[in-house]
Amino acid sequence: METVEQLKLANQVCFPVYAASRLITKEYQPYLDKLGITYPQYLVLLILWEKDTVPVSEITQKMLLDTNTVTPLLKRMETLGFIERQRSKEDERKVIIRLTQKGKALQADAASIPERLVGSLLSEEIKLNELIHLRDQLQVLIHNLSAKHQAS
Repeated sequence: METVEQLKLANQVCFPVYAASRLITKEYQPYLDKLGITYPQYLVLLILWEKDTVPVSEITQKMLLDTNTVTPLLKRMETLGFIERQRSKEDERKVIIRLTQKGKALQADAASIPERLVGSLLSEEIKLNELIHLRDQLQVLIHNLSAKHQAS
């Protein structure tokens, strides 16, 4: 069977992005294990440390996930004592998420994670400015794909 060039794994754009995402998430694991949280929980906490007291819809928008995916995650975080979920007084359809004292306290323990993670990604082959450029390029790609999918 002849391999069609465009169907080779090495020629795909999606695979390196997928593999890098999985491997970077794996790099986070030792740091997150010490905090007793998962990577998706860490992402929610990053959002809330930036701006506490947000509706679920803002979390789903920033994480590019559906409410059905985020709701069980938030319920688990509430059970762990990191967040509180509360119906909005202005609009009962909205659920507002806010950090608990435990969730706020975790921020100090997590503060060194980004720097340590970046340190583990740098090498002779990839320098800090290249990593920043890669992040910025991926942000543009994410923005373009998000806009495309929202339009359809």
